[in-house]
Amino acid sequence: MMNNTYLFKEAKAWVKRKSGPDEVVRIIPAIKTEGKVLSYELFVAYDNPDYLGRILFDAQGYWIYDGNEFSVTEQEQLAKFISNYVEVI
Repeated sequence: MMNNTYLFKEAKAWVKRKSGPDEVVRIIPAIKTEGKVLSYELFVAYDNPDYLGRILFDAQGYWIYDGNEFSVTEQEQLAKFISNYVEVI
């Protein structure tokens, strides 16, 4: 796997939206699939927790977004947040 840390517990990320107001997204790690893929479920963080899709990472660190709510730039923001997550102590 690439030299990334990855997110292993629920977190919230700020997404600068291309069109419309910026948004806080709740990211929930899902169960690993055979140790080869990391999956993260995405939801609206506040008020109505609508499902926004999911991001999957493979063993090489490549990701794919499964959903239709985010532009490519917004997807990249979320993938970068997840793959470089460091918890502040």
